[in-house]
Amino acid sequence: MKFKFLLPFLFLSSFGSLQAQESLTFQKPPTEIMALADYQRPPTVRISTDKKWVLFSYRPTYKNLAELGVEETRLAGLRINAKASISSTETYFDALSLQSIDGEDLIKINLPENALISNIDFSPDSKKLAFTNTNENGVALFIYDIASKELKKITDYNLNAIVHSPFTWYTQPSSRGTTPSSDKLLISLVNPSTAQTDKKNSLATGPIISNADGTVSQLRTYQDLLKTPADEAEFQRLVTSTLVWVDLSGKTEPFKAADMYMGSSISPDGQYVMVTTLKKPFSYVVSLGSFPTETNVYDLKGNLIKKVNETALMEIMPKGFSSTRPGKRSMSWRSDKAATLSFVQALDGGDANKPAEFRDELFNWEAPFQSEPKSMMKIADRYAGVVWGNDDYALVYSQWYDTRNSKTYLLNPKTGSNKVIYDRNSQDVYSDPGSPYRDKNEFGTYSMYIKNGKSYWIGSGFTKEGEFPFIEEYDFKTGKKKRIYTAKESDMQERISSVVDIEKGDILVSLQSASQFPNYYAKNIKSGKQSAVTSIENPFKSLDGVHKEVLNYKRKDGVELSGTLYLPAGYDKNKKEKLPLLIWAYPREYKDKSTAGQSTANPKEFTFPSYGSFIYWVSRGYAVLDNAAFPIVGEGKQEPNDSFIPQLVANAEAAIDAVDQLGYIDRNKVAVGGHSYGAFMTAHLLSNSNLFAAGIARSGAYNRTLTPFGFQSEQRNFWDDPQLYMTMSPFMSAHKMKTPILLIHGAADNNPGTFTLQTERYFQALKNLGATARMVILPGESHGYAAKENIFHVLWEQDQFLEKYVKNRAATK
Repeated sequence: MKFKFLLPFLFLSSFGSLQAQESLTFQKPPTEIMALADYQRPPTVRISTDKKWVLFSYRPTYKNLAELGVEETRLAGLRINAKASISSTETYFDALSLQSIDGEDLIKINLPENALISNIDFSPDSKKLAFTNTNENGVALFIYDIASKELKKITDYNLNAIVHSPFTWYTQPSSRGTTPSSDKLLISLVNPSTAQTDKKNSLATGPIISNADGTVSQLRTYQDLLKTPADEAEFQRLVTSTLVWVDLSGKTEPFKAADMYMGSSISPDGQYVMVTTLKKPFSYVVSLGSFPTETNVYDLKGNLIKKVNETALMEIMPKGFSSTRPGKRSMSWRSDKAATLSFVQALDGGDANKPAEFRDELFNWEAPFQSEPKSMMKIADRYAGVVWGNDDYALVYSQWYDTRNSKTYLLNPKTGSNKVIYDRNSQDVYSDPGSPYRDKNEFGTYSMYIKNGKSYWIGSGFTKEGEFPFIEEYDFKTGKKKRIYTAKESDMQERISSVVDIEKGDILVSLQSASQFPNYYAKNIKSGKQSAVTSIENPFKSLDGVHKEVLNYKRKDGVELSGTLYLPAGYDKNKKEKLPLLIWAYPREYKDKSTAGQSTANPKEFTFPSYGSFIYWVSRGYAVLDNAAFPIVGEGKQEPNDSFIPQLVANAEAAIDAVDQLGYIDRNKVAVGGHSYGAFMTAHLLSNSNLFAAGIARSGAYNRTLTPFGFQSEQRNFWDDPQLYMTMSPFMSAHKMKTPILLIHGAADNNPGTFTLQTERYFQALKNLGATARMVILPGESHGYAAKENIFHVLWEQDQFLEKYVKNRAATK
């Protein structure tokens, strides 16, 4: 894929030109924005499983167009760097360092030249670090020994990282109280015997034919699907691999011969390997995740123990987000047992529209699978996960989308008895009980920590008053809860990262503020003492003087709303100079007003500007309301989208009123923007209200007839309610557009539903109907933008557009 570094911009009467197209080289935004956009990305921080090491992973702030221009193969919903046998969208790190948790030792890992590091993973005993390095020819496995500080290349550049993990650590279990050893890995290798197909010169042997057998289905729109027999052959070639054991010296031992392996997992006792393999027939209407599979359990020599599952091609999906596929699903090893599989099976055939007393059934199946699976419990709603503890206690989760209901069951795996301990609205963040603390067991896997029938839960602690993370003791025998720790109110926001030793009260927390980058601290919840573990500097010093606050306000119908308000550094709130206002938002659906009004906005959260918001423009003299709440509520039998546009306009009006009542803004100079569904929102607001001077819509979908089997949170299809789809399409109201709009889209958008064609056709309609519009298509970009050249240019485009149509807009009479 080659690109000429000129952007084709289509627009009407924009920036002083009357031409329909404009040839323009990549531009950079003004100095104030560049000071924020052109920065060194802080490292990603990860704590080793034994809580003794901090891993700092560094990557470039942005990719570049050359990286986006690497030849890409698009098949079965995947985007593949076929030459290297890895995803073409992989994120790479170029530097790694380790620091002991006490800060005494700092180790810079010497990496291969021009390193492209990914798939980073500590060994189960935390003594080694495994990762892959990618070059133009392939992917290789490297192991770093922390004690000796030695880096060793374990394989050639021949790993297959397309669909199967390139490596999995093997853990040799030990007796309780000792650390499991980590001395070998299961790796996925490119199959050298498969000849490369020549797609360009392969001649068709017949037409492409698809059939429909009369069964009703609900399939959404997908991108990058298989289209021809040549695609099928190329896809099979690329995903075929061999599975091999490799020790730390690089010595290999064959495990499984070449096949289309999708995934593998090793039993906690290290005696079995479960392997899922892709099967034919493939499909031209659904992506890889719906293709047929077969799952088998093998011993460590690759001998078949038992076929444990088969799934058929899934081209027929019942309507509804609570529908699922029939047959066994969610199959995995039970973390607290030596070799027991856990899985669920739909009792309603996977069809949420069928009446049923129970929807799912949870099973356990003990190796070597000579007996039938044992039923653990039947679930009234749809299974949503399990946390295993021991023979007496496990937690089973269920959910039902239509009601947003979520339940947590306490299950006795030995007897099958169970009871509901939490029954709540899944969107109710204020009632979230948190998640149970899990710790390593004798197998080296993680299971729920239980002592004397008590577990410990870590929660985010969102309340009306703010965010107060907590640790709570739950007594399973009595059902009583005891709060043993709650973060105190302070100028810094504390968040619990992990528990180090629950008995001693040692935890790891992060602390941050609007101007202080999140850093880690070791803390004891009993004594209150804490010490710094990391000290990462704030890369955005120029925002230090910016005013930040969470603004709470109400919609006309009483729904509580919020957004984070930014005012320029030095702004005098007493003089109240009238500023232009920018609103960045994303609509979200709710089933009741109370949860729609809950807020997780936090003025103490670090301000991290990115191209994904308007925060940059506070440095250009604008007021910015970021992440403004735009809830769309459908209570009872009403669905949120039944009144989408009126609620959208009410949200916008409430946001503008709230800032205007403070006396900070000029209502004549307000712009709105959003990405994806936020772009869809922006187009609707401009066509259906007179609230805005301009709008910026990025990578959106504007014609819902092109997504006829549902979109976002809409479960109805076009034929259920054609008028809804028409009303929900900004394309259908393009003739009402009287406000300047900037449309931006990646030329290689990979998101279902937001095909680049959506923006191109919407722009064409606006142009022909006489609207003021500008369209920017970014070469090589997917749904999220990655290349520095494109991102800087997007910032320039937005700045030019906002300066012309918002800040310098003439006063209306």
